Amino acid sequence: MDIKKTILQHKQLCSLVSERKIKQSLDILSDMITVTSSGDLRDEYENLVMTYRNMLSYTIEGINDPERNKVYLKLIQSILELSDQVRQDILSHNSGWNTYWVQQQTEKEQKLTGKTIIETVDDLMFKSELDEWLKLSSEINPDPESEMSKKHKQLIKNIFNHLWLTDYYGEAEDSLLNIILKSGKFRWFESSIFTTAITLSSFRVWQSEKLLHLINIYESGQEQIMERALSGLILNLHYYNGRVLLYPEITSMISKMSKAPGFREHCRIIVLQTIRSRETEKLSKKLHEEILPQVAKLKPQIEEKLDLDNILPKDKNEEKNPAWSEMFSDSEEIFKTMEELTKLQMEGADVYMSAFANLKHFDFFKDFQNWFVPFYPDHEVVDEIFRDEILGPGTNEMAEAMYKTPFICNSDKYSLILNLKYIPSTQKSMMLKVFRMELEGLQQLDDEDSGTDPNRKFRTNVTQYLQDIYRFFKLSPYKKEFEDIFTGRLDIYNSEFFRLTCNAPEAEAGLADYFFSKDFYEDALSLYLKQVKDKPDDTQLYEKIGYCFQENSDYESALKYYLRAELIERKAWTIKKIGLCLRRLGRNEEALEYYLQAGDMEPENIHTAIMTAHCYLDLKEYEQALKHYFMVEYKDPGNIKILRPIAYCFFALRRFDDSEKYYERLSAGKLNAHDLINMGHLALCKGKKKDAIDLYKQSIVNGEITKEKFMAVFSEDRTLLVSLGVNQDDLPILLDFLLFTIG
Repeated sequence: MDIKKTILQHKQLCSLVSERKIKQSLDILSDMITVTSSGDLRDEYENLVMTYRNMLSYTIEGINDPERNKVYLKLIQSILELSDQVRQDILSHNSGWNTYWVQQQTEKEQKLTGKTIIETVDDLMFKSELDEWLKLSSEINPDPESEMSKKHKQLIKNIFNHLWLTDYYGEAEDSLLNIILKSGKFRWFESSIFTTAITLSSFRVWQSEKLLHLINIYESGQEQIMERALSGLILNLHYYNGRVLLYPEITSMISKMSKAPGFREHCRIIVLQTIRSRETEKLSKKLHEEILPQVAKLKPQIEEKLDLDNILPKDKNEEKNPAWSEMFSDSEEIFKTMEELTKLQMEGADVYMSAFANLKHFDFFKDFQNWFVPFYPDHEVVDEIFRDEILGPGTNEMAEAMYKTPFICNSDKYSLILNLKYIPSTQKSMMLKVFRMELEGLQQLDDEDSGTDPNRKFRTNVTQYLQDIYRFFKLSPYKKEFEDIFTGRLDIYNSEFFRLTCNAPEAEAGLADYFFSKDFYEDALSLYLKQVKDKPDDTQLYEKIGYCFQENSDYESALKYYLRAELIERKAWTIKKIGLCLRRLGRNEEALEYYLQAGDMEPENIHTAIMTAHCYLDLKEYEQALKHYFMVEYKDPGNIKILRPIAYCFFALRRFDDSEKYYERLSAGKLNAHDLINMGHLALCKGKKKDAIDLYKQSIVNGEITKEKFMAVFSEDRTLLVSLGVNQDDLPILLDFLLFTIG
């Protein structure tokens, strides 16, 4: 059985239904049903087809049915619900997943009670254990080793599994959730994982009632629980974006709630933190592998040969407009100091993902629900440390500090605790000191922030919870059984949910600037372009749009918006960006004009001078190029890289001795393959063929370029060499000799 095909068909069907392509969706559903084991599903399918065909006939015949829209909506909902059931039937019988094994085991236990159909809460297999617990005092906190505690743990697990694995909630689940919320007998961390169970159940099988339960839990206002409920709601609304508008009971409820500023702010926090998860992998690479993604740029060959881009350190003012500096005060060279790293943590960046990725092998994480349990000081995992000779006396402080720290998610806190007993004694003592200091610092932080940020706790709880979920989808042994909601663009800002709750212009503008600050240029661009109509004279907006296009290598579009910005307000920065785009587009004469204008506005700016020199070099106006390169050499005398284009210009002007002097100075640093090739050219022009061969050979054997790359470079330089007096008939012979010496 091809499980991947079933999952793909289901997604295609849902997409077709959202586009109102009902016949195509029914065709896919028919194909899916052929591999199910249920005749009831086939019968239901036939009924849906008959209903739809009748509706089509009535419409074509011109029969006016005032109920048609309602029937049509109900039909669409029924097709989606039947497709969900068919998908579940196929997966449960053929996937071999843990999810369905647990579900089948639960069903077997349920059968033993004699009530296989669960209609009310009294039909649940764990009802007697639930009643027993509800009779106890609300203050009870049983010994972890006691029989009562073991039975209670099993009860919690049974409730979690029931809420997670029940496809469609009914009266029994309504009553159960009402007991959980209102009985006062379940502790906050237990209610938290029950909330997650609803979220996961909704990911498995859509049902509007599940989302209404999440809304109800959010509106209960219980700290640590409401954050999970709203996070689950938003993730589901994004995941099921194509279905949301089909369920008025959901959209009307969301619209009503969105009138409250507090709800809108809570949504904004969750949306931003969810989107921020996209940085996690990038952060991990930067912090632990020091690998930065490299984006190929379209550059003339001359740039590579002379390493033109790296002559001067990157000028921050030549990148993003310095006028936006306040917005980017925390994003330039963000990882260079611990202070900046702490700032990232405070913002909610997931800086510990890779550090804790290898600490998820403990048996603790084999228990499905433990991926979502909040950290709390009384957890039995913490109790194990009391028995440690070194850590034991400081366990309370350590657990309290770990519980309060906002920078580590719950899942990683458990990983840290579980790993403590395996570290050397000296490190254990150090850890105690660190946590004591952490506790003091957190207390001070609480005092400072008290009252200044009413959403601080909400933001912290959301951040930790979403990081817990992220780890589950990325690291858990059960991840293959779930579609990873953290892949792709996570463009929640394009979802119906965002339109219903956060679609104020200021929300989009703030989100666009966030994307821009984190180099998510494609996302920023889509939001900035929406603002153009309402801000036709906003120079910065045009600049940012141009910059987004530039970073995506769409220089034509970037040029268009830079020119618009320049019409409103002439700035040296914008003029240089226009020059850059023109140069990238091969319009070198026009590019030079703009760089010369920028040079008049910033006569002392060496970055402008060097770009002007590059333009002259592109145009083969070597004398003019030299003048500007000399200016850079004069103002930056310790810069050895500026010697490279100067030496090349002298060479192209037949001033071979001057060129040789500069190449000798350049040799004080590390020569690259193109330096060796150019020095070989110089030797060849001076009649030193053996020296030329040696230099060409070095450029290849050093491994920096291949023979094929060398031949391409040499072919490109052939015309220049002949113009400088090299006999073109000698060149094929020289190349063959070189290839023989290399072997």
